[in-house]
Amino acid sequence: ESCQDLKPLPRLSQELSNNSRFFLGVCGWILVIVSFFFTIITFPISVWMCIKIIKEYERAIIFRLGRILKGGAKGPGLFFVLPCTDNFIKVDMRTISFDIPPQEAIQTMIKTGIYSRMNDSCMCYVETSESMQRCLAKHSTLYTTFRGHPISLFLSGTPSSEDGGNATLDEATDDWGVKVERVEIKDVKLPVQLQRAMAAEAEASREARAKVIAAEGEMNASRALKEASIVISESPAALQLRYLQTLTTIASEKNSTIIFPLPIDLLQGIMGAKGGKQQ
Repeated sequence: ESCQDLKPLPRLSQELSNNSRFFLGVCGWILVIVSFFFTIITFPISVWMCIKIIKEYERAIIFRLGRILKGGAKGPGLFFVLPCTDNFIKVDMRTISFDIPPQEAIQTMIKTGIYSRMNDSCMCYVETSESMQRCLAKHSTLYTTFRGHPISLFLSGTPSSEDGGNATLDEATDDWGVKVERVEIKDVKLPVQLQRAMAAEAEASREARAKVIAAEGEMNASRALKEASIVISESPAALQLRYLQTLTTIASEKNSTIIFPLPIDLLQGIMGAKGGKQQ
């Protein structure tokens, strides 16, 4: 069965949430009592078979005649098991990291990595028949999450793309007893045609921005020149200084042009006479 449609069974979840899972029946209790007396008779040799130790980052799920013991997972430290009737599974509660197969979303291959840990060891081992890595890798929530975002969002490395996948996947795997801490996008592979189209789009966007910046610069320069002309027109001395500065600039260049400077008052008189004749 694929993990895409994997959901916890209502009956199994109900049994895990109450004490009915500890009901062994008459034959089961007889076997447990016999095993207990056998342990007492063979003491202290049997103590080496009954006492187990697990580390700080591990938990032990004890099955007694195929049923999980009351109280859930045991540990860390010492715990007691009965020979012949009990067996246990060690569960690593540390955060693990693994890569999942690339998810294809509209001809785009997205390679991701998942950091997850077991939040409820009993739920994780009882509710799912496959390993946590395989279930997360095959889950359709990843494809749904990637399909709902534009490609530019993944290429820009925006945190919202990873946060969305993290929240969606964590909610989908909550019933498995798995806590998804984060989802990281490691690589995005685009087809060649799409790369060319995106490069052309980026180049056109840069050219448009450059034209806008140049137009804004010319507009600001024209405003500054207008303000300067107003200030110069109000002060004849400033106009004379500007005239002399222009002559100095022209004379500094190496050219064969001969310039005969004329006083500004004379030029203004000539311009005034012209204006009077036209009127």
